[in-house]
Amino acid sequence: MAHAHDHTPANHGKAFMIGIFLNTAYLVMEVIYGLIAHSSALLADAGHNAGDVLSLGFSWGALTFALRKPSPNYTYGLKRMSILASILNALILLVTMGIIAGDAIHKFKHLENVDETIVMWVAAVGIFINGFTAWLFMKGQKEDLNIKGAFMHMAADAAVALGVVIAGFIIKLTHYNWIDPVMCFIIIIVVVWGTWCLLKDSVNLALDAVPEGVDLSKVNKYLKSVKGVKDVFDLHIWGMSTTQTALSVHLLMPDNKGDDSVLNEIRDQLHEQFEITHPTIQIIHSEETVGNQKDCIGKKSPQH
Repeated sequence: MAHAHDHTPANHGKAFMIGIFLNTAYLVMEVIYGLIAHSSALLADAGHNAGDVLSLGFSWGALTFALRKPSPNYTYGLKRMSILASILNALILLVTMGIIAGDAIHKFKHLENVDETIVMWVAAVGIFINGFTAWLFMKGQKEDLNIKGAFMHMAADAAVALGVVIAGFIIKLTHYNWIDPVMCFIIIIVVVWGTWCLLKDSVNLALDAVPEGVDLSKVNKYLKSVKGVKDVFDLHIWGMSTTQTALSVHLLMPDNKGDDSVLNEIRDQLHEQFEITHPTIQIIHSEETVGNQKDCIGKKSPQH
């Protein structure tokens, strides 16, 4: 039996610290000037940024916990904290957008004059802050769902801030104040769409689904192609965290007499081809060894 130990996830602590500081400062700015300018779009984006600050904090905390070493009680460590943080972040954002939508509906029924100049300048600052924060997470977002969530939020915020600038400009030209709550609804739709996708991916990881980007059939095909492997049994792939993928499998290898070089090669290829960082591989010499084993639904388990 072989075990390939996973890699320590990057902490990204400096990026999180800078992102939280900048977005908290901008959040306060948006609330103050949103109230002064009577802009529901600015207040909606402020609510979104409040969710982003919480999300950044939770993600940072979860990734910090994930760096802790395994213990007798938590033999995998606390890597799954990152999955729980992703789910919590998504739920917070959805609730926040629901509250803001209610306020926007009220303001749509009771239109107020909007100071479009303030709206445009505050949103312009948001383009810079959110764009810079997104850049901080650009590299890490390819490796971690939490970092990807942070990057998506910040990039979307920069785009939304650009939309608010455009809305302020249109109001300045036309004096149509209804454009402000309409832009608020557009912001909500964009945020809810992105958040729903993040929630779906996070819940799938929590339910031990095969992580996105890993093709079970291709892994199975590769294992069967290994010299000496006659068949593959009990193949399972799941996410240990938002960055690490685990695998367990039984390989029928009648002629193998304990040659670890084969296991080492399989381990390296699983990592290189499929980003599977924690494989557990058991070699069996007879199909009878697994003939009576059953999976969780009570069927014989020749393949999954």
